[in-house]
Amino acid sequence: MTSTAARVRRTYYVLNLGNTLAASLIWGVNTLFLLDAGLSNFEAFTANAFFTAGMVLFEVPTGIVADSWGRRASYLLGTVTLALTTVLYLWLWQIEGPFWAWALSSVLIGLGFTFFSGATEAWLVDALQATGYAGSLDTVFARGQVFMGVGMLLGAGGGGYLAQFAGLGAPYLLRAGVLVLMFALAAVLMRDLGFTPDRGTSYLAEVRTIAGHSVEFGLKVRPVRWLMLAAPFTGGITIYVGYALQPHLLDLWGDKTAYGIAGLSAALLAAAQIVGGLVTPYLRRVFIRRTSMLLATLGLSVLVVLLIGLIRNFWVVLVLIVAWGLLGSAAQPVRQAYLNGMIPSRQRATILSFDSLMTSTGGVVAQPGLGRAADIWGYPFSFVLSAGLSALALPFVWLSRRERAPADTRTVTSPAEP
Repeated sequence: MTSTAARVRRTYYVLNLGNTLAASLIWGVNTLFLLDAGLSNFEAFTANAFFTAGMVLFEVPTGIVADSWGRRASYLLGTVTLALTTVLYLWLWQIEGPFWAWALSSVLIGLGFTFFSGATEAWLVDALQATGYAGSLDTVFARGQVFMGVGMLLGAGGGGYLAQFAGLGAPYLLRAGVLVLMFALAAVLMRDLGFTPDRGTSYLAEVRTIAGHSVEFGLKVRPVRWLMLAAPFTGGITIYVGYALQPHLLDLWGDKTAYGIAGLSAALLAAAQIVGGLVTPYLRRVFIRRTSMLLATLGLSVLVVLLIGLIRNFWVVLVLIVAWGLLGSAAQPVRQAYLNGMIPSRQRATILSFDSLMTSTGGVVAQPGLGRAADIWGYPFSFVLSAGLSALALPFVWLSRRERAPADTRTVTSPAEP
C-alpha cells in the first residue's frame, strides 16, 4: 500500500469522525427537543419523517452534484447546508414555531445529509483504487466505523449532558460550529482521485441518465436489488428506534428532565459502534459469505428490539441497547463492502445514493405510524411493532444470498477487477 493510499484512508477517518460528531450532538436529545417545542409524539416523528422525505427527494439531485461536480464539491455543500438548517431548527425551537415550519426545515436538513450520502463513500473507494490499495474494503469500512463510533460517543454523550446544563438548544449551536470546521478541513484534505467529474450534459439529461443507471446497475442486478429492497425495513426501523429510545429511557428512569440519561443511550450505541467496528474483521472470518453474517446479525437485532419492547427494567434495557448497537455496527461495514463489490466506479455515487434513498423511504413511512402507535399504546408496543417490521428484511437478504454474487465472498474493491 502506498503512502497516498494511507492518506486517503486517514482523510476518510477524519471525515467520518467530524461528520458523526456534528450529527450526533443532537441525537441524544432531538426527540426531547421537539417535544419541548410543543409537538406531540406523532408530530415529532412526523417531523423526523419529513427529514427522511427530504433525503428521498434530494438523493438523486445531489447524486448528480457528486457525479458531475465531484465528490469533494458535494461534501462541502453538505456542510454548509446542514450548518444553516441546524441554525434554522434552533430558531424554530426558540419561537415555538408551527408544525409546517418544522416540517419544511426538516426537509432542508434532509437535503444537507444527502450531499454526504454516497459521495463520501464513493470518494473513498475510487481514491483507494486510484492509489493502488489492494486490501479489504471490509477492514477500511470497519475502521471508519470505529471513528464514527468515537464521534458519536463524544457527540451524543456530550450533547446530552450539555443540554442538561446549558439548555436543549446548546447542542444545536455547537453542531453548527463543528460543521463550519469540517468545511475547512474537507476543503484542505479532500481531492477527487480516480474520478473525473462529467459536466458535459444538461441537468435533465443527467437525471434521465442517473435514473437509467439506478435501474441498470441497481435494480436489474438481482443481488443488489434484493439488498436494496431490504433497506426500507432495516433503515426505517433503525431511525425510529434510535430516536424513540430517548423518551423511553426517561420513562423507565422516572425523570423526564434527565437529559443526560437520554444522551447515555446514544453514547452506549456509540461505544457499541466502536467495538463493533473493531470486531468486524474477526467476525468476518467466521462467516465464509457476507450474506451469512448479514442474516445472523439482522435476525439477532430483531430479537433484541423485541426484548426492548417487552422488558421494563431500565438496566436490562441499557444492556439490550448495547447489544443492538453491536449487531448493527458489525453488520454495516460488511454490507458496504458487499454492495460496493457489485457496482462499477462510474455509477458508484449514483447507486449508493439510490440505496440511501431506499433506506430513507422506510423512515418516511415507519416514523409517523410508529410515533402514532407510541402516542396511543406507548413506546414498548411501538418497539414490538418495530421488531416485526424489521424482520421483513430477512427474506430479501436471503434472496440476495441465493444469487451467489462473487462479492459475497471476495475482498476486491470493484466488480471490474479479476
